[in-house]
Amino acid sequence: MTVRAALVGYGLGGSAFHAPFLDSTPGLRLAAVVTGNPERQQAVLDRYPGTEIIRSLDDLLVRADEFDLAVISTPNREHYANASAALRHGLPVVVDKPFSATAADARALADLAAGRGLLAAPFHNRRYDGDFLTVRRLLGEGAIGNPTRFESRFERWRPDPSTSWKAWKESADPADAGGITHDLGSHLIDQAVALFGRPVHVYAEIGVRRSGAVADDDAFVALTHHGGVRSQLWMSALAADLGPRFRVLGDGGAYVKHGMDPQEDLLKQGAVPGGPGWGEETEDAWGRLGSVGGFRPVRTEAGGYQHYYAGIVKALTEGAPPPVTALDGVTTAEIVEAAYASSRTGQVIEL
Repeated sequence: MTVRAALVGYGLGGSAFHAPFLDSTPGLRLAAVVTGNPERQQAVLDRYPGTEIIRSLDDLLVRADEFDLAVISTPNREHYANASAALRHGLPVVVDKPFSATAADARALADLAAGRGLLAAPFHNRRYDGDFLTVRRLLGEGAIGNPTRFESRFERWRPDPSTSWKAWKESADPADAGGITHDLGSHLIDQAVALFGRPVHVYAEIGVRRSGAVADDDAFVALTHHGGVRSQLWMSALAADLGPRFRVLGDGGAYVKHGMDPQEDLLKQGAVPGGPGWGEETEDAWGRLGSVGGFRPVRTEAGGYQHYYAGIVKALTEGAPPPVTALDGVTTAEIVEAAYASSRTGQVIEL
């Protein structure tokens, strides 16, 4: 069976992070792209000439039986409405992060999918960053002993709000789910939970630091997990000096990694994913493992966002568990809401 996928939205997310994998993953076919924008329609036809253009979600849904999967890559405020409409028409969904703008909507989406026996998977491709895969492997091997502290950062230097994000990502309207905590924070939170499980406590400091900005652009989120591991997550658009991507401490050593996974830049340049050397880092980018007595370089695992969609194919055709579950999306949404509540009140929030 080939899964016939309809991609809803063809902005940066749709064009760079979804379409290349829907087109190249075995068992998947990019059957249609939903966009009413003439320039984006032409861009689809230029790169994927065999793909149908559908002008609106309503036009897709009246033909829902012609497709096997809807991939929602629209602005954040539309995720719940678009995904729930697809589910009500019998279409499984992959939903770009955040899964929904609120925890209540995320729970409703998960319940709707479960009630209809359909897949609803948040798109957390960053679980397939090479550096994250390396952290996961090292923890599994006990390379740093018992982990005690997990530090993770997505920091950027984008001091001008007018050039850093799309307008809706710079919106202060809560319905837009803009700001850096929903955006980069969703990835960081999901990775921490994937490693150490749902936290018991959340503390956060979230603010607007750039002149002229109205949406949060600088945040620190601290999670306390069962067993005592503490995750400290930084995200910023105003970091003139970039800290380590990961710093993972344990009672037997530490792993420290700088720099970003290379896949995003490759995808933005139009590279076709999955070929020889895809997702691999050069040796000068590898992280270090050791302790005060000495560190050694550790080869970074090859990243592979294509494995996310390979997992979706298995879930739809073989009944395998999806690579990320709807309940994972709910957990992330609950933590994001708890982080905002903690920042407003200055209190630690218990989940």
